[in-house]
Amino acid sequence: MKDKERQFTKQWPSHMKYAFLEGDHNKYVILSNSLTTSEEEQLVKILEANQKAIGWTFSNLKGINPSYYMHKVLMEENYKPIAQPQRCLNPKIKEVVRKEVIKLLEVGIIYPISNSK
Repeated sequence: MKDKERQFTKQWPSHMKYAFLEGDHNKYVILSNSLTTSEEEQLVKILEANQKAIGWTFSNLKGINPSYYMHKVLMEENYKPIAQPQRCLNPKIKEVVRKEVIKLLEVGIIYPISNSK
């Protein structure tokens, strides 16, 4: 396994894995580990045949209005941000929220902030 592939496998949960298209380690897709070898090969072949249709980066999304894939927080002109106090969670849903946060951390959608409790 190449270093770049090893780096990718460390970042995803065990039920997911990477597949690289045509040996190009810059173009990869994330697949389920539950696929059979045959299903995985068929899927990768289809993706390789249609890789021009996939937006690998934002610059590949030509002709698509950025407002569809970018988020903007609208604020008043003279707005001064203030720190909000931490709010308590309902004990009944606290464990559900904790599990969801752990899932998001594991897949890299969110990341911890060094000075956050």
